[in-house]
Amino acid sequence: MRQHRFSKLMVVLAALVLAALALTLAACGGQPTATQAPAEQPTQAPEAKPTEKPAEQPTEEAPPQEITLAIEHFSIIEGTTWSGAHDRAGKRIAEKYPNVKYIYREEVGPDSTVPFAEELISEGANIVIGNAEFMGLPLKDIADKYPDVIFGSVIASDLTTKPNFVRFFPRQYQALYLEGLVAAALTKTGNIGVVSAFPSVQVIRRQAGFTLGVQDGAKLLNKDVKIYVKYVGDWYNPTEEREIAKTLIDQYNVDVLTQQSDSGSPLDVAQESGIWYVGKDMDIVGFYGWSSTDTVAISFDTRWEVIYDRMVQAKMEGNPPETIMYPGMESTFTLADGTVEPTVDIMNDGKVGVDAISPKAEVPQEIKDLVAQRREQMMKGEWDPFTAHAFVSNGTGLDLEGNPVPEKGKEVKPAGEEPTVEWLLSQFNFDLEGVTILE
Repeated sequence: MRQHRFSKLMVVLAALVLAALALTLAACGGQPTATQAPAEQPTQAPEAKPTEKPAEQPTEEAPPQEITLAIEHFSIIEGTTWSGAHDRAGKRIAEKYPNVKYIYREEVGPDSTVPFAEELISEGANIVIGNAEFMGLPLKDIADKYPDVIFGSVIASDLTTKPNFVRFFPRQYQALYLEGLVAAALTKTGNIGVVSAFPSVQVIRRQAGFTLGVQDGAKLLNKDVKIYVKYVGDWYNPTEEREIAKTLIDQYNVDVLTQQSDSGSPLDVAQESGIWYVGKDMDIVGFYGWSSTDTVAISFDTRWEVIYDRMVQAKMEGNPPETIMYPGMESTFTLADGTVEPTVDIMNDGKVGVDAISPKAEVPQEIKDLVAQRREQMMKGEWDPFTAHAFVSNGTGLDLEGNPVPEKGKEVKPAGEEPTVEWLLSQFNFDLEGVTILE
């Protein structure tokens, strides 16, 4: 019995000793039991570094598209005002834009328009122009074959277009109106002569602008002024143009001469005869050095580059071009040197506006004031002679299919009504009342 109690006592004592030993080991940093997870020690995060922005790589802009403007001239360039003005326009475009090149062909007829065009395209041309309608129209036949090329042709009366076949003409009649004011002031005999190419909508329209100017000038000065027109039958025929100019002077007592033809013969005759000459298409004194302000009273200057620039811009931007372009004095082009020029303007010996009137020309101040006023109004788009005036038929002109010449005295358009672009470009087929057409 006593032994049994002793055994129990020994067991209890052993348990106490083991418990004490375990506590001692724990206090001394003994190893944890296998069932305990080791405590995670906190780790210090690495010091954050500022985010470095990657260096910007220089971006290379795509080079501008290379553009080649090709003009097919119906005549020679040297010694002409029409093709000369187109040639100057091509050069001015190329001078302004480093990525534009100008190439050309001269004396191009209708049969050679397409072969020359394809030759020019093979040389890189992506704008191809015919600078007269009769030889420019064949370009429409290859427009579909070359959809990436812009083709263009001057308008005589046909208005055929395609998305890449552009038709165009400047409102030259605005500058011709200003010339007419000056011509009315210059004549002392009351007779003004026009050496003209042949009846066409283009020619009739331009002569109408000049006629309205003469009539307004004569009315302001209370003068009786007659306009005589005689046709050559061709745009460029120096011999025939000379003979007609002499006829106008010798037989009709003309003392102011102008022309709607293309050679320099009428100017030569005017200089030889000691009468005033009114020029067309270019500042012939200032640009060509032809004659002087002793003979040339005024000229009008055409800046075809206003139109060609629109095609170049469309090509650069990848946009379709306008298909009918008929800009006037309100539209401008900025030359490479920063000079801003309207589509048409009066010029002489490098001067523009009223200053272009020859210093030797006896032009009354009231005419100069009207020239300055109308020029400024047209440049602002506020006034136009074809809107302001009535169109009364002279009974002469050119019969068109479905559009015969109106009888003499008929008012075709009232004063104050603006004619449509389409009508002016394709249907204006009659001379204005007051003009004498010589056989």
